[in-house]
Amino acid sequence: MSDLILLLLIVVLLVCLIVTVGGFLLYSGLLSDVVIKTGPPPIRNVTIAYKFKEGSYKDCGAAYTETCSIGPKLSSIGVFYDDPKQRPAEKCRYVVGSVLSEGEEKPDEELQKLYEKFGFKVFSLPEVSHAVTTSFPCTTPLSHVLGPYRVYPRLASYIEERKLCAFPTIEICSSEVINYMVPLSRQTDFFVPEMKDEVKADVKEEDSDEDRGTDITGNTTSLTALSFNDVTPAPHHLSENRFCLHVYIYLFRLGHCQGRVLLPKTKKGQSCDRNSKIVDCGVTDTVLN
Repeated sequence: MSDLILLLLIVVLLVCLIVTVGGFLLYSGLLSDVVIKTGPPPIRNVTIAYKFKEGSYKDCGAAYTETCSIGPKLSSIGVFYDDPKQRPAEKCRYVVGSVLSEGEEKPDEELQKLYEKFGFKVFSLPEVSHAVTTSFPCTTPLSHVLGPYRVYPRLASYIEERKLCAFPTIEICSSEVINYMVPLSRQTDFFVPEMKDEVKADVKEEDSDEDRGTDITGNTTSLTALSFNDVTPAPHHLSENRFCLHVYIYLFRLGHCQGRVLLPKTKKGQSCDRNSKIVDCGVTDTVLN
């Protein structure tokens, strides 16, 4: 009789454990509905304190812990530049930091100095009118683990199905929700200086390609053709035109865009704007204004 009672107690404990774990997973967002949409992003222009990292995205937890320990009441932010399917995990680039201010608000000077003391840099991210967005509940520490597994596959499918030129992926974590956004315009304005330097170093194009407007075919993507229409290099060593060429060729090779993009025409002695916008370049040939 005592053996039967012991067995029943073990079964009850196991059932309670399963229910508890299941409830915790559900509360953490395991079955939360993930709705992907295109529209205004969850944030405006923001000033962030950040650290630039290179390595597997799975190792970003330590960076989040550091930034949150400095400003525990601030929203944390991560900007992930590379697709791990297109680039080795150990070479993926990203930044992790905290949002110091949003909109017209100015950052707290003391808090900014505190971040800088610990090696963080300050950078401003622009406001965009359209982005691919979604959100995930942030109810437990496990939500930060479940979120990427639930959100990223759906984000990737949404962008691929509609052939959108959307990048980089941005996470904004507050105390209640994790917002995800992938800008559809001004993408290069989300490149911190370290990332821009990486682009310049990674992509080396012949000056003759710029002069002749040569079509360049990506080797690792489904890119058919990339047209450069009458782009005239500026006289200085690293012209704005060359910067634009570097960035957009680079993005095609990383597989961020599908289809063709036309860089803007420039007159003699003029250069294209670093704030050039990219929109849905997979649907039509898009001129970057």
